[in-house]
Amino acid sequence: MRMDNTVGVVIPTLNAETYLQNLLGRLLSSKVVSRVLIIDSSSSDRTVEIANDCGVEVLSISKSDFNHGSTRELARKNLGTDIVVFLTQDAIPVNSQTISKLVKPIVTGKASTSYAKQIPKKNAGIFESFPKELSYGTTPQIRSKNDIGKYGVYSFFCSNSCAAWSYKALDEIGGFKPTLTNEDYFACAELLMNGHNVAYVPEAAVIHSHNYSLIYEFQRMFDTGYVRAERPWIQNMVGNLESKGKIIFNSLINKLLKENIFLIPYALLQTIFKYVGYKIGFNAQRFPKWLKKTLSGQKYFWDSKYYLD
Repeated sequence: MRMDNTVGVVIPTLNAETYLQNLLGRLLSSKVVSRVLIIDSSSSDRTVEIANDCGVEVLSISKSDFNHGSTRELARKNLGTDIVVFLTQDAIPVNSQTISKLVKPIVTGKASTSYAKQIPKKNAGIFESFPKELSYGTTPQIRSKNDIGKYGVYSFFCSNSCAAWSYKALDEIGGFKPTLTNEDYFACAELLMNGHNVAYVPEAAVIHSHNYSLIYEFQRMFDTGYVRAERPWIQNMVGNLESKGKIIFNSLINKLLKENIFLIPYALLQTIFKYVGYKIGFNAQRFPKWLKKTLSGQKYFWDSKYYLD
C-alpha cells in the first residue's frame, strides 16, 4: 500500500500509566504513523512523564475542559495530518500493523472513516466479552447511507476506541461537535448523510473491554439516551436504539441458556438497569441540572462550558 497520506494518532489520557508504555510501543513501531499526540486531562500519575520519555508530544488541558467531541476536535486541528487516528488509552493494538490496516480504506478512497475490531481482554467474563463478540465480527464492511434499511441504528456505528478519520472529510462537516458522549457515532452519521462511507476493518484489532458495574451501566445508558434525544434527526433516519438492545438481549440469553443458565438472572438485571437508564436519559431534557449530573456517568460535563441549559 502506497502511503502518500500523513497519519497521526491522538490519545486522550487521564492517569494512563498502566497502559501507556505498551500502547506507545505498538504505535511508535508502526511504519505509517508520522506523529503521536497525547491530550492529557491533568493526570496525577506518570502519564506525562512516560509520554515525554517516549518522545511523544503532550497537549495538557484541565479535567473540567475535557469534552468527548471538542477535545478530539482540538487535538485533530493541532495534529493536522491527512488521516487522524483516535485511540483510547486502554485500547492496545494487537501488533504494529494495526494502524496501517486501519487506514487502508481511507488511503484507497473506499471510505472516509474506518474502525478496528475490539477483542476482549484475556480472561474477560461473558458480560465483558459478549458485547464485543456481537458488535465486532470477522467480515469487513463498507457502509453508506444506502445501507440504512439493512443495518438500521448500526449504520452509523463507529468507535473512537480505535478509529481513523479523513481530515478533509471531517472539515466538510465541521469536525467533531461538543457532546456529552457518542461523538464518533454522530460524526459518522453526518459523514454518511453527506455521501461518505464508513469501513469496518476486522484485520485491524485492539484489545479493549470493560467490566462495568450495574450503576455505571445505568449511567452510560442515561448519557446515551440523553444525547440521542438531542438529535431527533438520527431517530428519524435509523430508528430507536431500543431495537438493537432487544437483539443484544435475546442473543445473550440464548448464549447463557447454552453455557451458564445461572447467569440469566444477572443478565435480566443488567438489561433492566440499561433500559431504564436509556429511557430516563431520553426523557431528561427538562430535568434540573443537579438531577442530570446525579444520573450521568460524566459528572464534569454538567458544570462545563459545553453544557447549555
